[in-house]
Amino acid sequence: MKSDRNLDGQSIAVIGLGMSGIAAAKLALEKGGEVYVSEMRTDQETRDRASRLRRLGVEVELGPHVESRISSAETIVVSPGISQDSKIIRDLSGNGISTISEPEFAFRFFDGPLIVVTGTNGKTTTALLIAEFLNEDGQTIALGGNVGGGMAPPASELALSEISPSWYILELSSFQLSGIIELKPNIGVVTNLAPDHLDRYESVADYYSDKANIFANADDSSRWVLNGGDVELLGLAKDVPGEHFYFSEGHSDCSSAYFEHGVVTVDLAGSQSSIVKRGEIPLLGNHNAENVLAAALTAKLAGSSNNSMEKGIKKFSDVPHRTEKVGQHQGIAWVNDSKATNITATTSGITSLGANLLVLLGGQDKGEDFTKLIAPLKNNDSKVIAFGEAGTRLYEQLKGNVRVRLVKGDLENVVESAYEWAEAGDTVLLSPACPSFDMFRNYEERGENFREIARKYLEMSDV
Repeated sequence: MKSDRNLDGQSIAVIGLGMSGIAAAKLALEKGGEVYVSEMRTDQETRDRASRLRRLGVEVELGPHVESRISSAETIVVSPGISQDSKIIRDLSGNGISTISEPEFAFRFFDGPLIVVTGTNGKTTTALLIAEFLNEDGQTIALGGNVGGGMAPPASELALSEISPSWYILELSSFQLSGIIELKPNIGVVTNLAPDHLDRYESVADYYSDKANIFANADDSSRWVLNGGDVELLGLAKDVPGEHFYFSEGHSDCSSAYFEHGVVTVDLAGSQSSIVKRGEIPLLGNHNAENVLAAALTAKLAGSSNNSMEKGIKKFSDVPHRTEKVGQHQGIAWVNDSKATNITATTSGITSLGANLLVLLGGQDKGEDFTKLIAPLKNNDSKVIAFGEAGTRLYEQLKGNVRVRLVKGDLENVVESAYEWAEAGDTVLLSPACPSFDMFRNYEERGENFREIARKYLEMSDV
């Protein structure tokens, strides 16, 4: 049975009319709330979304946010696309009015145990792997949250289901964790921590502070799956209540998931389980090996059998835009890692894929220090094509240390240049280290464009 909690006519304001905002509005309406939605955008797509909600009985206002109208609500739900530094959020906060995130709102209507996955990199792959393992085990799974590319719905959509799952699984970003009050995972997973989203945070400390909200409601019953090799994360989680379980590639006394003789191994309470050989993992890169460890450890804590996990990993396919192999011809591989929108993610991609890389770097310039890429690029004997808004600064910071070319124009120009420069044995890796907003709406669109263009050149090679 689903939770019968009802809002009983409470007023709910939702800021933002993206997928999360729409889902929150529908959930609030379904639960008996009086719902008001405020959205700055007024384009045709947004007007169409507003019309559909109005037909359901939701009040929607497009254009400048009206603080007095929003602040009159008993609960204010903020979509993840709305920055905490936006004027409306600052004005509400300045007047002592608190807001909550969309997953926080959804959680209040969940009826079942919850797994939350967060981290700077790898969280989507890890969340999808956990879901695959538990599904294979015969457990019913409700997966949602920040899972990109439309692969899972917002958290509020999960709360609308009539069926109570064995497990809810949410992937949550720092933006979604910033508005946490009651949300409490039964199992919390943190893949890693590294500087990111500094266009929306004043400092790395502020970013880490929002990530740490996953621990906000921890108690002795909480279980935490943590990257045992991440010093920043270990410091953040040090005094958090609950049981701590660690994953790391190498076996140490405190590790519960690791590789032993090339086999994924989970060790809980002295009972050691061998899951799958590393060579049978169908995902590219060493970073994905860590994601598998994190997912296997989590699934084991959630009751999955070894056989279910072995079957699940062998069936698992590439996650789009995350070291996704596009194709190979004449000894040259093409890999789409468009999701790598920061230096840490790109470094992970570079170090995971071995030598002889031709790395495509560029996109929106957030002012990061690209010299941090020199060492991993040199270690892998990589070549670089710099492009986009950040292209010139990338070129200037890398030249003299690595082989780098600056290519102007669109992504087709970049792929054409890569096609001409690549040699047999090379891997052409789109791992931009930058957001996509100088050319594309999001990293998914960038990755899809790269995949389409690359495949055109691969087909030309077959002629």
